Amino acid sequence: MSVKNIVLVHGAWADGSSWSKVIPLLQAKGLHVTAVQNPLTSIADDVAATNRIINAQEGPVLLAGHSYGGAVITEAGANPKVVGLVYVAAFAPDEGETLGGLAQNFPTAPLFSGLQPIEDGFLLLTPKGLTEDFAQDLSAEEQQMMIATQVPLQGAVFSTPITTAAWRSKPSWFVIASNDRAIAPEQEAYTARRMNAKMVTLPSSHVAMLSHPQQVAEVVIEAAASAGDRLTAGAAATTRSTLGTPEVTRPEATI
Repeated sequence: MSVKNIVLVHGAWADGSSWSKVIPLLQAKGLHVTAVQNPLTSIADDVAATNRIINAQEGPVLLAGHSYGGAVITEAGANPKVVGLVYVAAFAPDEGETLGGLAQNFPTAPLFSGLQPIEDGFLLLTPKGLTEDFAQDLSAEEQQMMIATQVPLQGAVFSTPITTAAWRSKPSWFVIASNDRAIAPEQEAYTARRMNAKMVTLPSSHVAMLSHPQQVAEVVIEAAASAGDRLTAGAAATTRSTLGTPEVTRPEATI
């Protein structure tokens, strides 16, 4: 049986509507879907906002994160309700790593030249950065909507160490975007292998859930089913252990 609760975590310069093409596909499969609205003010704030939504669910949760949202689910995934993690073109840091430090080990993503600093340490995407290096495979209309509605990201998230890595103890899946110009595809592949995730590679820009929603939804649906099977198997094993082996009474021999 599948895990029914799916919590979706958006990335930088976005909000929960970035999952708008995936949500109806998941709902059509009978899944209960909630998209978090993170403030993007700090990793701690975003993890707290995500945990509030996780705790509001009835039953186990599959957590999916896009982009910077991968860092958020890496910490929020430690919530005992979470039974699996899905990373979509995402950061997947280990405990003690920073996002900036992790990215330095791989080719520099072109998007970093398309960031616009604004007040209080926040960052926006320039129109050129979004259209050429963030969502280059979306329509012009979609790109313009994203430019108009983007949510500023607090730049300090790139230098904030991760406090826990839930993927070390929970099953994970990873959608690698081979045409990603915001996070190096080499980084995505490395971190997916490091966490022993089940990997799917798509010929996508950074926003795979918008340019390839069907394929991303299929990964989430498969992950929900697999996580559900694990729960069922674990419950059965616990029951057997609790019941133990019944004592066999042998009849007395007669002459």
